[in-house]
Amino acid sequence: MPRAADGTRRKDRRKKILNQAKGYWGRRSKLTRTAKDAVRRAGQYAYRDRKVRKREFRALWIARISAGARAHGMNYSRFMHGLQQAGVQLNRKALSNMAIEDPKGFESLVETAKSGLGTN
Repeated sequence: MPRAADGTRRKDRRKKILNQAKGYWGRRSKLTRTAKDAVRRAGQYAYRDRKVRKREFRALWIARISAGARAHGMNYSRFMHGLQQAGVQLNRKALSNMAIEDPKGFESLVETAKSGLGTN
């Protein structure tokens, strides 16, 4: 009587890979070997891009703060240094949001930064 070589483990392992590849185009969602490569590569991209996303958001916030500061006659680095000297502790995300949604409040922060630098 022949014995079962791998039982359900083999099927489960392959099914898991195909479930992860659901929604992929063509053979990548149907064939185990191709799906395995696609899932592995997708995982690498996902891992890398979770870190890249943080960089990209920081760059976006800095660009928005810079635009808001320049509108009031100050560049980004002097603005941030002035806030630091004045003891204002707001993160870039909050400052960016303020530059977009509350221009009057952002203008008062620019004035605070200018006073922190000791210039008018």
